[in-house]
Amino acid sequence: MESRNKRKYNDDFKKMVVELYHTGSSVSTLSSEYGVSEVTIYKWIKALTPVNGEENSLTPQDITEIQKENLRMKQEIEILKKAMAIFARK
Repeated sequence: MESRNKRKYNDDFKKMVVELYHTGSSVSTLSSEYGVSEVTIYKWIKALTPVNGEENSLTPQDITEIQKENLRMKQEIEILKKAMAIFARK
């Protein structure tokens, strides 16, 4: 089996390609111009397009990041509550 070369693209590049799509470039044109598969571009469009279409709206990627941060903060709060309970007993 042939191993596929997985290329990493930075966020600025992804955002630029998605922006070009939103300004009227077709996915097939972007794919051939930048050497990125159409499937990958469609994934970027889905992840980086605001949920309700407004300029300053959250994207699905933003929402996922916020949820992860929220979980991390909840865990930190629980740890701090336990630490306070330990120190309050002393």
